[in-house]
Amino acid sequence: MRAPPAPLVPQFDLSGRNTLGLRSRASYGGVLADEGEMIAAAQFADRVGLPFHLLGGGSNCLLAEEIDAVVGIAGARGRRLQRVGGGVRVTARAGETWDDIVRWTVGQGFGGLENLAGIPGTAGAAPIQNIGAFGVELSDVAESVDVIDTEDWTQRRLAAAECGFGYRQSRFKEDPGRFLVTGITLYLPAAWRPVLSHEGLSRGGLSGGASLTGAAQVMGAVLARRGERLPDWRLTGNAGSFFHNPVVPVAAAARIPDVCGHPAPGGVKLPAGKLLDLCGFRGRRRGGAAFSEINALILVNAGGATLRDVDALAARAQDAVRLRFGVDLFQEPSRVGN
Repeated sequence: MRAPPAPLVPQFDLSGRNTLGLRSRASYGGVLADEGEMIAAAQFADRVGLPFHLLGGGSNCLLAEEIDAVVGIAGARGRRLQRVGGGVRVTARAGETWDDIVRWTVGQGFGGLENLAGIPGTAGAAPIQNIGAFGVELSDVAESVDVIDTEDWTQRRLAAAECGFGYRQSRFKEDPGRFLVTGITLYLPAAWRPVLSHEGLSRGGLSGGASLTGAAQVMGAVLARRGERLPDWRLTGNAGSFFHNPVVPVAAAARIPDVCGHPAPGGVKLPAGKLLDLCGFRGRRRGGAAFSEINALILVNAGGATLRDVDALAARAQDAVRLRFGVDLFQEPSRVGN
């Protein structure tokens, strides 16, 4: 086996690099500081016949205990604001922490990202998942995504329209491995208007029922709501929402009277957490994995969880929801390794 290029090392420990806190190790891995190191790492994987995976903050993935692959951690940092036309353009390299970007833009008086505050992970991972929360998705503000195309190792800039964005979906997710995201460009219009359509924000948002009149206030309300309904991954390991909210035909939704859905392309979007709640999965445990006592949609590491524990508990939940409601739940975090 050929020696890997720096900074890759054999038996790279990933246990502290995934928010669910699963014990994991890759055949080779390292923190990649720039595009050159990304290309070298991916080409090394190709030469030795191993898959290559690029991780950000490890916030939306499930890692196997032993990953027979080369795993790079996106470490390129740098961000910039530029006033253009009627707004501001925000550029960030892949290793920038997403929540830092949100707080940084809001702190300088620019609205547009405040509903996405508190989401763990990096700028490079954000377009892959098309992250979204409280009525806003990354695709609403994305202008372009910088990538390395592994078919010919060229660096390209894809316009947002080329990225195949959908609900928690993108071209990068549909064609895994082809594109390595190296940076993003966002556009925030100067004519800011708060997005308060989500139920969690439309009912006042601040103590005393004060209206949300600025981006900083909206961000504060978003962070408060997240704190109420989501366990802090730094205290209790988790990968965020474990299942997508399913979209079902209108007739199928009408047969589930205890669950309030919302209109969506293709039918009605149902809250997966409510379906799990009604099936009794809040607090349900299997080995070291459990569904949160706070929110049944969040699967947590209750102590020493393995991927086998997670898989078994998730499968049990999917079977229960399918049996009771006739609805299929699809897992949101991606898998790395078998």
